[in-house]
Formats: sequence, C-alpha cells, structure tokens
Amino acid sequence: MLNTTTSPKDTQDSFFLPDFCNVRMVFALVVVGELLAFILVLSPFKNSTDPWGDLSIISLFIQWVALSSAAALCTARPFLQKLEEKVAATLSYLISLMVTLLLTEAAFWLMQYFNFYVSISPDWHLDLILQNLMISAIVNAVTLRYFYIQHQWKRHLDAESQARIQALQARIRPHFLFNSLNTIASLTRDQPALAEEAIEDLADLFRQSLADTRHQITIGEELELTRRYLGIEKLRMGDRLAVDWDIDRLPKDALIPALSIQPLMENAIYHGIEALAEGGKINITGSEAKGQISITLKNPMPAKNKAKHGNKIALDNIKSRLDAFYGAKGKVQVENKDNAYYIVNITFPYHTSQHTFQNTSQGSSQEKERK
Repeated sequence: MLNTTTSPKDTQDSFFLPDFCNVRMVFALVVVGELLAFILVLSPFKNSTDPWGDLSIISLFIQWVALSSAAALCTARPFLQKLEEKVAATLSYLISLMVTLLLTEAAFWLMQYFNFYVSISPDWHLDLILQNLMISAIVNAVTLRYFYIQHQWKRHLDAESQARIQALQARIRPHFLFNSLNTIASLTRDQPALAEEAIEDLADLFRQSLADTRHQITIGEELELTRRYLGIEKLRMGDRLAVDWDIDRLPKDALIPALSIQPLMENAIYHGIEALAEGGKINITGSEAKGQISITLKNPMPAKNKAKHGNKIALDNIKSRLDAFYGAKGKVQVENKDNAYYIVNITFPYHTSQHTFQNTSQGSSQEKERK
C-alpha cells in the first residue's frame, strides 16, 4: 500500500502569533526595536542636548522590553494556543503591557539608585509610566494587528491553493480511467488472472488519486504508480510499448505532487506510441543537481496526419500543481525536436522525508511478495 506524506503546510502552526522562541523572530524584534529607538530619539518634538546618550538609554530599555515580552509570549504560547483568537490576542496584549509596566518601574528605581537624571520633577515617575505604556500600547496594537492580518492572508492563500489542487486533481482522475477500464474489459473473458491483476493496479492508482491533495508522495511511490499504469497499458499494447528507465541518479525519497509523472507517461503513449503502427520506446531520465530534481520523458511522434490532437489538459494541470506546491521553482518545459520526438521536462526543488522513504521501501517489498 502506498503512503502519503504530509506537506509542510500541514505541519505549520495554525496560531496567529509567530513563534517568539524562534531565533529569526528574536532577531527581527531586535532590529525593529532599534529602529523604534532611532525614531524616538530623532523626533522633532524631543529637545535633547545629548541625543547619543539618549539613544543608548532608549535602545537599552526598548531591547529589554522587546526581549522580555518575547520570552513571556514564548513561555505562554502553549496556553494561548488553546484559547480563542480574540482571547489569546487580548491576553498577549496585556502581557506585553504588563512587561512594559514592570520594566519601566524597574528602570525608574535603577536610575534613582545610580543617580541618573538628578533633576527630576515630582510628576516624572508617573509621566514616565504613562509615556511608556502609551508607546507600548500603540506599538503592540499595530504589531498584533499585523500578525493577525498576515495569518488570515496566509490561510486564505492556503485555502485557495488547496481548492485549485483539488479541482486540478479531479480533472486528472478520469484521464487514465477510460483506457484502463477498456483494457480490463478486454481481458475479463480470455485472461481473468491478468484482468484481476490489472484491477488491483487500477485500485492502487485510484487510492492515490483520491488521496488528500494536501499531501505529497515520494518519487519512488510516484514511479511505482507509473509502473502499474504501464503494466495495464502493456497488457493492451504488448511489444509495441517499450520503456527505457534511466533513473539511477534520481533520489527516490524526494517529494513530488501525486500523479505528476503518470499523466506524462499516458500522454506519451496516447499521442506518440499508440499512433505508430510499429509502436516505439519512451525514454524517462531523472537526476538531482544543486537541490533541483529534473525528470524528462521523451517519446517518438507520428506524422502530422496521424497525430492525435489533444487539449493539453494534463500538461496544464501538472504546471498548475507544481506552481501551487513550489511557486516559480516548479517548472514544466516542452520541446518538439525535429517533429520526430516530443520531450517534456519537469523540475522542482529537492525535499525529502526519511519516514516516507522507509514506508515506500516496505510497500515495494510487500508488492513484490504479492506478485
């Protein structure tokens, strides 16, 4: 049985707040805090005789507040994730304000202890607290709103992407069904054993076709699906169909959207081999270089008057599927070489999953035992 692998999107945290335990997020907070310190010091409404001294004090305080708030939110994250978004946002906001209040009070007493700012007015303590709380309230409100909008935008993009993939996959499913059923029907009376084997292969193909579109499979699994499809077509076409596999350099644990190679193989058979009286050979090559997977299918082409016209649905679907998973890093290139060969090349990033690769190997062994 083939196994599916959860895509990276499935493992992403659904919480709207980012992970403040992450080093990159902490670095971003430090940079943003320093920019805020420069803005406060360079404000035209602030009259200071020692701007660099003020910058050092303000920077120290802002970094103190930013890192302490990040530590508090990092610690409270498991609890906040269990709450509704509005409640979690409110508590996060209050936590940040509380951290600001406590650190402002601590900073005030430290300045008193070390005799900073000797000339202090009676209301300076209260003014300091109100000023810092107001700045913190505005900055935290804007920041939380930004995180929430960004989270909703990502969710919208994910939902739109999944809807596209589901629609494309629904269009691919009937693509190989018609020919397969015809082949099985022709074998039912004369060769029932082969028909039963073909039905089992078709069942595995449909099991993968009906799988959750948010999952990918390994290239090893996709190639196994392709071989099962070829087994069905081989029963129908016999010696007219030959396939040359050059995939030793192809990492079998690389992830790929399901049904990305099989439709290309079907196109090669339907538009190439099937239209040739003598049949022909399909060449499939694969390799990996610099983190990019490349898979190429090459098939002979019939004369123009014998060629079958298609609407390129399979190619368009695969292009869209690669685009949905990999963006601009997933590509499909087509070449018509001297009107004699049709060449399709797909490239996409190399991502792996060791767990899936082990399951694939087990599945392949089980399949060999079954046969």
